[in-house]
Amino acid sequence: MSMGTLFTHFEEPGTVNTQQTLEFACDRGKELGLNEVVIASTTGETAYKAMEIFKGFKITAVTYHCGFREPFQKTMKEDVKKDLEAEGVRVVQASHALSGVERSIAKKYTGSYPVLLIADTLRLLGHGTKVAVEIAVMAADAGTLTGSDIISIGGTSRGADTALVVKPAHQSNFFDLRIREIICKPRKF
Repeated sequence: MSMGTLFTHFEEPGTVNTQQTLEFACDRGKELGLNEVVIASTTGETAYKAMEIFKGFKITAVTYHCGFREPFQKTMKEDVKKDLEAEGVRVVQASHALSGVERSIAKKYTGSYPVLLIADTLRLLGHGTKVAVEIAVMAADAGTLTGSDIISIGGTSRGADTALVVKPAHQSNFFDLRIREIICKPRKF
């Protein structure tokens, strides 16, 4: 039986926690012998920081789908994406696994939608927890993961403030996904 390690709470969410989140996550990943990390990165800024810290890890950066903010516009600039990929970071640009087309249906019609309920349930632990689970699924669906446990890092708005140890799964078998550990997350959100 393992007593495990206690996870860290940040008092406030947001970018101010990015460096510590990445460092805590890297340390825990090394302790567990993990070598894959998935990180949410809208513009590439957080992915660049992860490259500095996660030496020896396979890094996947997940960003918004084209048109998320503005029709037919990408949130991560193409030159940033190419630069990250040249450095060995796999960049996934895809629709949110926990909303996708359901968000569009919810805008047009009323009612309950299961995937949006899953997303809101995960947000009970903070927005970064929802993001970390979601990007693990997106990275799995993009074919960048092996199926072994990973570190998955999300945030609240910008930057990183939540890190999890996750057994990833594809959308088609979402309920096989496991949150093995919470490394860190904000207390207030």
